[in-house]
Amino acid sequence: MSSITFDTLKFVKHLEAAGLPPPQAEAIAEAFRDAAGEELVTRGFLSAELLQMENRLIKWGIGLALGQTAVIAALVKLL
Repeated sequence: MSSITFDTLKFVKHLEAAGLPPPQAEAIAEAFRDAAGEELVTRGFLSAELLQMENRLIKWGIGLALGQTAVIAALVKLL
């Protein structure tokens, strides 16, 4: 996975300029930095996962079609 750089000092300065006290601004910046760094995915990773899912769905669909064909053939043979 990749990491995103986050300028906490700049973020704190923006919060302080908006009127927040420094300890509160620092706590918010730390919480945001921690939350922003969790479970990030890259485009490449997401594309690979979507491709795998698409392949599984295609296999499932082909299996379903073959099963349906077998059931219909068996019913036609019985009738």
